[in-house]
Amino acid sequence: MNKIIDIFKQKEKTLSFELFPPKTEKGYENLLTTIEQLSALKPDFISCTYGAGGGNRDKTFDIVQLLQEKYNIVGLAHLTCVLNTKEELKNILTDAKTRGIQNILALRGDPPVDNPDWQPGENNFKYSSELCAFICEHFQDYFGIAVAGFPEGHILCPDRNKDAEYLKLKFDNGADFVMTQLFFNNQDYFDYVKRLRKVGVKASILPGILPITNYQGLLKFTATCGATVTQEVKDIFEPIADDKEAVLKAGINFAVKQCQDLLAGGAPGLHFYTLNKISPVDKILSQGHICAAFPR
Repeated sequence: MNKIIDIFKQKEKTLSFELFPPKTEKGYENLLTTIEQLSALKPDFISCTYGAGGGNRDKTFDIVQLLQEKYNIVGLAHLTCVLNTKEELKNILTDAKTRGIQNILALRGDPPVDNPDWQPGENNFKYSSELCAFICEHFQDYFGIAVAGFPEGHILCPDRNKDAEYLKLKFDNGADFVMTQLFFNNQDYFDYVKRLRKVGVKASILPGILPITNYQGLLKFTATCGATVTQEVKDIFEPIADDKEAVLKAGINFAVKQCQDLLAGGAPGLHFYTLNKISPVDKILSQGHICAAFPR
């Protein structure tokens, strides 16, 4: 399988999706159907999120392995340093290498819900930049390393210029490209790219797109991750918040316009947070000639 950074060298624009490991057997069966459908869209890669604990980790790697071996789709496995010791991380990465997984999204991760005050000890990493360095130290250039970016600043670092400097440290430690958190004001993304270029980050900065399909759910999620629900979004969705069909239709229209503007403004591709659902993404890509940006 290719490293994703090699795909960037071959293609002007990339199309990619994020999945998460379901907690139930029924959910997993549904995910297999979703993967089958997503594969028909010929994505350049698909990422899979990572849950704390060995069982969830194995599911992440199982899904990435399935993507690569059955569908010939490059997989990107999320990996968090929270709760894992350095030795555990080395074992996890060795397992990934054994499975043929060659792309890692290096994340700090959130403290566990039942222990929100968790702090790293001497055998843990505090920052994802440390994880980047660790991967390179122990596995040289085997893994391609993606890192998370925050166009509005990290929730723990609202100073956007300081946040850009912290992200540059990840590249100093071996990161290859950036995938951003969701956002709804494209100017935040374009300004973010400028800030990163100013501090010396030359890599691809992929915008993360979350189609709005449930407005109340969106409000709850953004409250925890720090993304801003813009006034434009509020004006569109608050009057129709209880009408599922209207929200879905408006969400698709909003995402189409957002994607068109991002691509026209020079974004190197689109990375969709699918929530394991294909229908919204499929409709977005089929409208507004967005598919034309990704010749297959």
